[in-house]
Amino acid sequence: MVKVAVVTGSNKGIGLSIVKGLLKRFDGVVFLTARDDGRGKAAVAKLNELGLHPEYHQLDITDRNSVARLADYIKEKYGGIDILVNNAAVVSGLDLNVSYKETKEVLDINYFSYHIIQELLYPLVRDNGRILNISSDCGHLSNVRNEYWIKKLSNKSLTVEEINEFVNWHLEAVRTGTFNKSDIADEGSIAAYRVAKVAVSALTMIQQRELDGRNISVNSLHPGFVRTDMTKGLGFLDVDQAAETPVNLLLEAPQSLKGAYVWYDGQVLDWFDANADYYFKFKTMLDML
Repeated sequence: MVKVAVVTGSNKGIGLSIVKGLLKRFDGVVFLTARDDGRGKAAVAKLNELGLHPEYHQLDITDRNSVARLADYIKEKYGGIDILVNNAAVVSGLDLNVSYKETKEVLDINYFSYHIIQELLYPLVRDNGRILNISSDCGHLSNVRNEYWIKKLSNKSLTVEEINEFVNWHLEAVRTGTFNKSDIADEGSIAAYRVAKVAVSALTMIQQRELDGRNISVNSLHPGFVRTDMTKGLGFLDVDQAAETPVNLLLEAPQSLKGAYVWYDGQVLDWFDANADYYFKFKTMLDML
């Protein structure tokens, strides 16, 4: 049986470096995926020049048909998946005047796509497999300042429906012009991205409960403040440095590490501590300019 790893949104940035790291250390096939075929194939060519040979497949995580085509291909050719990294993401504008359309796009890509992936790709993950959801420091509960949602999200019996309600609460607030910046940390900066990543971190723990019977580990990770297009080239880590912890989690962490929120240095943090100082601060970027 050939082992298989799949990394979404991996034609650049951290995703590409995770693919690179897996190709060097994982005993199996590694799929590089991209929404744009041209960019995906260019990334493959770049790795080929380094003597690394991923398998490529087009993947738009917001397009159910695209995800289904990848699922069918892997099922037909390899029978299953051993490692799945949910990495694809976008960020909204850095001011508070983000449109409804932009907000919806951020939430669709960064959160609602997880439902499509879970429906179509998770059934292919083999027993004892590993799933890693790339979250963010924007994904810690301390990014939420609305007391109602802090209480709701910190309930250990939280449901997927309640997470969806949280995400749609923010979307509706933007649509109606009632968004209150005090509901989100750091004066409401990049609110849609924070909401989506908090939702991903919370969803990770529910996914773990659902898959625990098959001994599949599901964790979320803040990869650090990384120099990528998304951060306008600002950050403390380059993409290869940022890929080290996720690759270690996928290949070396004990299988018993499950449903955890992991920091870029490998620490497991208490996601439920809403008063912690783990939320993203926009000032961090400004200080680097």
